[in-house]
Amino acid sequence: MTPPSFPADAPQQAPATTAQPAKKPRDPRLDFFRGIAMLIIFIAHVPGNAWVGYIPARFGWSDATEMFVFCSGFAAAIAFGGTFVKAGFGYGTARIAFRTWQVYAAHVGMFFFVAGIVAAGTHWLGTRDYIAQLNLTFFFENAPTAILGVFTLTYVPNYFDILPMYIGALALVPAVMALARLHVLAPLAASFTLYWLNFTLGWGLPAELWKEGYSREWFFNPMAWQLLFFTGFSFAMGWLPPPPKSAALTWACALFVLVSIPSAHWPTAQHFEFLRWMREVIWELRDKTDFGVLRYLHFLALAYLALRLVEGREAHLLARWAMPVVTVGRNSLAVFLLSMGLARIGGMALDLMGRTALTWALINLGGMAILIGFAYWCTLLKRQPWRETARAVGPAKVSRAPAGEGAPGGRAAGAE
Repeated sequence: MTPPSFPADAPQQAPATTAQPAKKPRDPRLDFFRGIAMLIIFIAHVPGNAWVGYIPARFGWSDATEMFVFCSGFAAAIAFGGTFVKAGFGYGTARIAFRTWQVYAAHVGMFFFVAGIVAAGTHWLGTRDYIAQLNLTFFFENAPTAILGVFTLTYVPNYFDILPMYIGALALVPAVMALARLHVLAPLAASFTLYWLNFTLGWGLPAELWKEGYSREWFFNPMAWQLLFFTGFSFAMGWLPPPPKSAALTWACALFVLVSIPSAHWPTAQHFEFLRWMREVIWELRDKTDFGVLRYLHFLALAYLALRLVEGREAHLLARWAMPVVTVGRNSLAVFLLSMGLARIGGMALDLMGRTALTWALINLGGMAILIGFAYWCTLLKRQPWRETARAVGPAKVSRAPAGEGAPGGRAAGAE
């Protein structure tokens, strides 16, 4: 990178001082599409929400989950990959362990947050049993056993299954970075191998280990979904080259996406015997738990089309109209946690108000506005504006302080 130039009359730096390279700008595509995924996930989780019929999942084999996982893998490489390369394997592993702990704590906190919401709604509103609606009856009737299952990730109800999958993928990062020392393609080869072994042998993690007579697995199997995570990871690390710009490939991806719509869209498919038959034939290939290969191919096709669409227009994603979505993407974990609880509250509000076009619009638009506002609040806190205030008032405090009344060590109070 070329060092910055200075005017001729600028004061010269001491010889021992080395100019710091400019920080690489954050890619707006990552945050924009991750923000889109977060807003879609909120809409998809509001009970009895008519808007669910218009989310991308209803028109293709992949959905917002794929966007979230791919972007998470891409972001993980940006956040942690450099630590492995520059600081060593030990520090990189330590950072991954800390992030895994953060996501684990977020998962446990979200579970009790949402459990409290449905318990309060059931007790105070009386409109329906929201505990049973979310299939948490076992938890409330067997709290000591279920709490142990929550903390050991052996009790993972369907609504709470995406963060455990993310934990599983993060836990594999040190192994992937170790394999990269052998060859840059070794990590993805190992990822494909694990995916194939899971598909062949039917591995799975118990989601209700403490529940007698039932053997449900985690809805998102991390041994399958890690393939998409490490696809994004590999692109961000530079192990995989960017896809070539090709008109033929663009048309092939567009055709694949368009052809999948009739069979993926159930309101259409249910009226045609051939489309219903096709859905049955390819059932395993579009399975969500073990991440069927059709989901993978469909997402890659959509991602390629999105890449071609925004190519050369990346600056538009930083325009005023896009910044709310980008801000959500920059705070995806915090927004996701809030959205899971907010979606349940939205469903309760619809039960009270009735489900009409107006109330659906009110809940969906209002909920997204709350999530966007929350994302801006998170961004404000990350910037730590109080530090700027401290810098502004510090000199004034110093000038007014009597001699000898500075902070310990000779520094005046408030000075930095």
